[in-house]
Amino acid sequence: MRNTLSLYELNQLLAEVIDIGMPREYWVEAEISELRVVRGHCHIDLVEKSDDSNTPVARASAKCWQTTWSVVSPHFEKVTGQRLHAGMKVLLLVGANFHPAYGFSWIISDIDPTYTLGDMARKRQEIIARLKEEGVFELQKELTLPLFCRNIAVISSANAAGYGDFVNQLEGNEYGFRFQVRLFPAIMQGEGVEQSIISALDAIYETSATEGETAPDCVVIIRGGGATSDLSGFDTLALAENVAQFPIPIITGIGHERDESILDMVSHIRVKTPTAAAALLTDNLKRIWDYLQYAQGVLTAGAKQRMDMEQLRLQRVSQKIPSMFSLVKERQENRIGQMFREMIAAAKLTISNLKHEIEVISVNLHSVPEHKIAGEKHRLQMLEQRAMSLNPDLLLKKGYSITMHDGKVVRDASKLKPGDKLETRVENGSIHSTVDA
Repeated sequence: MRNTLSLYELNQLLAEVIDIGMPREYWVEAEISELRVVRGHCHIDLVEKSDDSNTPVARASAKCWQTTWSVVSPHFEKVTGQRLHAGMKVLLLVGANFHPAYGFSWIISDIDPTYTLGDMARKRQEIIARLKEEGVFELQKELTLPLFCRNIAVISSANAAGYGDFVNQLEGNEYGFRFQVRLFPAIMQGEGVEQSIISALDAIYETSATEGETAPDCVVIIRGGGATSDLSGFDTLALAENVAQFPIPIITGIGHERDESILDMVSHIRVKTPTAAAALLTDNLKRIWDYLQYAQGVLTAGAKQRMDMEQLRLQRVSQKIPSMFSLVKERQENRIGQMFREMIAAAKLTISNLKHEIEVISVNLHSVPEHKIAGEKHRLQMLEQRAMSLNPDLLLKKGYSITMHDGKVVRDASKLKPGDKLETRVENGSIHSTVDA
C-alpha cells in the first residue's frame, strides 16, 4: 500500500522545512511591478530584470501586514518624498513564509528608504546628464517672457485647488490687469502624469500655430493640494525632453518646496506654488507698466523742455526781427536802385546800337534796289537768248526738217508701220507722206 499525504499535509511539511531551512530575514533588492493595499495590508509583486534586455529573470510575491505597513509606509514617504509605486527599486527586509492554504510569500518587516532615495537620485542624475548631453537642458532658460504676457495656457487638473487659486489670483490682481487663461486638463499625480502633460503640450503647440495673436504667450504647469509623495511623474526623461524643447516659455508651480523636480530644472522659471506663478505673471506686467509710465514721464519732460527751448528761441528771434528787417530793407533798396541804374544804362546802350544799325540800313536801301534791278535785267536777257536758241524755226531756216506722226516728233523709224501718215515740216510749208514699207 502506498504512503500518501494530503495536500494540506504536504504543504504543512513544506512550511516546516522552510521555517527550519530559512529561519532568518534577508535584505533583498528588487523592483516593484505591482502594489495594492487591501484592508490595510500591502500586497507587492516583485521582479528582477536583466541589465541588457530589461526582461524579468525572477518574480516573487510579498506581503506587508497592516501593523508593519502603517509604520513603514509613512516613514518611507517622509524620507523619500514619494509613495511606494510600480517601477520603483526598493531594498526590503523579508522573511520566508509558506501557509498551507495561501501558499508561499515573502513577509516584509522593513523597507530601507535610503536605498530607494539613492536609486532615485541616480536616475535623476542620469536623466539630467542625458539632457545636458543632448544640449536641451538650458533651452527654456534662453527664452524670454513676452513684454505683454497675457494669454496664459495652463496645464493642470480642472478640479485642483491650485488651479482655482491661480485663476483667482490673476483675476483679483490689485492693478486691474486682464489675463486670458485657457485650461488644458491633465493628470497631475500617479502613473499617468508623463503622457497626460505631454499630450497637453502637444495641444498647446497646435493652438499656438493656428491662432496668431490669441496664441499662448506662456505655459503654466501647476499642481496644488496633492501630496508631495506624488512627484515621481515629474522626473521622467520623456517629459523633461518635451518641456525643455518647447518653443514657448514654461513656468512651473507644482506646489512643493523641499526638492526640485527635473521638470522644474528644465522649465523657464520655477516657482513654489500656483499662486506664486500668478504673482510672477502679475509682477511681470506691473514691471512693464512701470517702465511705460517712466518712459511716458521721460518723453513728457523731454517734450516740455524742448518746447521751452523753442519758445525762448522764438522770443529771441522775434526781438531781432525789427532791426533785421530795417537792415534787410536798406540792403534791398540799395540793390534795387543799383539794378534800376544798370537797366537804364543797358537800355540806353541798346537804343544807341539800334539807331546805328537803322542808319546803316537806310544808307544801303538806296543802292540795293538798283543793283537788284540790274542783276535781274541781265538774267532775263540771258534767258531770252537761250530761249531763242531753242526755237525750231531757226533750225528749219538752216535747211533742217522735222518729221512728225500724230503731232509727235519721229525719233525712231523702226516704230513706224506701213500706212502711217507723216508730216515733214520745212522752212516754207509741210510735206505729207505715207509709210510704204
